[in-house]
Amino acid sequence: MLQVGKRAPDFDMPSTKDMKTLKENVKLTDYKGKWLVLFFYPLDFTFVCPTELKAFSDKYEEIKKAGAEVLAVSTDSVYSHRAWINTSEAQGGLGSLNYVLASDITKDVSRDYGVLMEDKGIALRGLFIIDPDGVLQYQVVHSLNIGRSVDETLRVLEALKTGGLCQADWKPGQKPLTV
Repeated sequence: MLQVGKRAPDFDMPSTKDMKTLKENVKLTDYKGKWLVLFFYPLDFTFVCPTELKAFSDKYEEIKKAGAEVLAVSTDSVYSHRAWINTSEAQGGLGSLNYVLASDITKDVSRDYGVLMEDKGIALRGLFIIDPDGVLQYQVVHSLNIGRSVDETLRVLEALKTGGLCQADWKPGQKPLTV
């Protein structure tokens, strides 16, 4: 059972790491020693999803500077991912991204992370922060209609990295609570 403080479920999925061949998978072990922001989205070529994917891409350097990598996952195929990336924004595509998309075509990873809508065959908007040791430190799941905040994800990542007690509305640069 997925739970914060426990080892994150392993994965091995086709990805857009090599856009030409689409033959390079992405695995949880690829991120060993790094923080990982792993997020699931419902479908390529939709409405809310591209706003999230572009927002994470726009803030990717900040996320990297905070010591983390980003991986986005849907149940679409890597071929759909590539087509979406290669389609211009003006034509309903993503354009280029600064991170990799993974394909959970088998739906196993979405199921393992508890975000699969079995009746629809798509993932809810789940976001997970995994620490450098592969332990799940944060999870949040949104309705299909609501996009996530990259700024809040960055705030939580920085709070987790302090290793301390961070009060409500804690902001990077503030000291954790002392007990």
